Amino acid sequence: MIPEPAGELIYRCLHCDAQFGILHLLYTCPECGHVLLLYDAEFDRLKQISGQTWRRIFDYRRMLNQPALNGIYRYHEFIGPILPLDDVVWLGEGHTPVVEANARMQGKAGGRFFFKNDGQNPSASFKDRGMASALSYIRYLIREGHVSDVLAVCASTGDTSAAAALYASFLQPDVKSAVLLPHKRVTPQQLSQPLGSGAMVFEIPGVFDDCMKIVEHLSENYNVALLNSKNAWRILGQESYSYEIAQEFEYEMTDKVVVAPIGNAGNITAIISGFLKFHEIGLIDELPKIIGVQSEHANPVYKYYMEPDPEKRRFEPVQVKPSVAQAAMIGNPVSMPRVIRLVSEYNQRAGQQKISVVEVSEQDIMDWQLRANRNGHVVCTHGGECLAGMVAARSCGKIAAHETVVLDSTAHALKFSDFQQMYFENRFPAEYGITPRSELINAPELVQPGDLEKVPQPGKHLSGQPLDAFVRRVAEEIAHRLELKRV
Repeated sequence: MIPEPAGELIYRCLHCDAQFGILHLLYTCPECGHVLLLYDAEFDRLKQISGQTWRRIFDYRRMLNQPALNGIYRYHEFIGPILPLDDVVWLGEGHTPVVEANARMQGKAGGRFFFKNDGQNPSASFKDRGMASALSYIRYLIREGHVSDVLAVCASTGDTSAAAALYASFLQPDVKSAVLLPHKRVTPQQLSQPLGSGAMVFEIPGVFDDCMKIVEHLSENYNVALLNSKNAWRILGQESYSYEIAQEFEYEMTDKVVVAPIGNAGNITAIISGFLKFHEIGLIDELPKIIGVQSEHANPVYKYYMEPDPEKRRFEPVQVKPSVAQAAMIGNPVSMPRVIRLVSEYNQRAGQQKISVVEVSEQDIMDWQLRANRNGHVVCTHGGECLAGMVAARSCGKIAAHETVVLDSTAHALKFSDFQQMYFENRFPAEYGITPRSELINAPELVQPGDLEKVPQPGKHLSGQPLDAFVRRVAEEIAHRLELKRV
């Protein structure tokens, strides 16, 4: 029940299949330059335990009060089997709630669905899963004496920088962090997070793709630790999302669908990889459908899979346009080679096409986000993108009426409250292509009856008759606007 270090993790290139040890930080193949994934060379040892027994192990660990196993490392054998539990960094990430939509919302959206609220992670996004894995690995390398004085760097549209800075700050003074953000392309709330965690923050002209090129250059030419999803340890940690969904639904994945935004393609890569592992071991008997979603303003993966013939598909980066789903505003996803490899493997294992990509408009992203939040959810723009994607997938037959859907709400809605305000005030720049719907607009109303001689002011309180008059008249005005009846 309490895992010990085991297995043999290796980096494997997805292009030339070269393999490398993990005692040095690697992000791309030293031989051909392509991206890597982590594999356990001794993975078959896990098959010596039945799927049913694995389920009992994970369900038992649910009851333990041991910090290292409270988060994503509940699934230690599948995420970081070589790590001693003492090296695990746990800041409260993982096991975010899966909340079913109310009947009204399910009626609007066309069927049964849940939100997995990853905004309830410590830095308020799903990125904490990958950072817990990447920084636990770095902590392991530090304790083993393989690295020291680590400077962790990342490019970000907001969430990655918040998570990287938070987890790096926990490991001070051994680890420091620097983040690169596209100038004026990050919400104030997101910008405040790495600043608050003490990271060095650099704003760069351009968009995320430009920041990523600079970070890649730094990682190839200087002694830094790259924390973007190009880092295979990030992918490994984000696989926990799949494991948690499986456990939440008691490992029954028949007629289940998982919908996720694509962005840099690291998260959907991890979701695919996680379900493949659980299926290979027998923890789940069937692979769920997976739907990737892209905005029409940043849709290179959607365009790639529009070609039905795999032999004719050619990936081409796109020039992105402004998007409310900022983390998905990426025209050249780093993890695209991982997507291509794992989508093919997933569909072959399932014996049918189980992975699809849909495209949605910016208008639908905002409208569905607001509808969800008006029905008891705390959904970010990327959660709105997933909800819009589910509706689109249902309308074109990719999701059947009887199937249950889990939507990835990747971050906390408060990170993107500026977009909500822009919607309510009808001040989206034209390039977003968003026109507010009157029924979704909301704004505060000032209540100050004109016949009041005196009203409270900061530092000037009312008392006696003026206070009584103020309370009575304001209450009457509110009751009138709400059409309340006297008792």
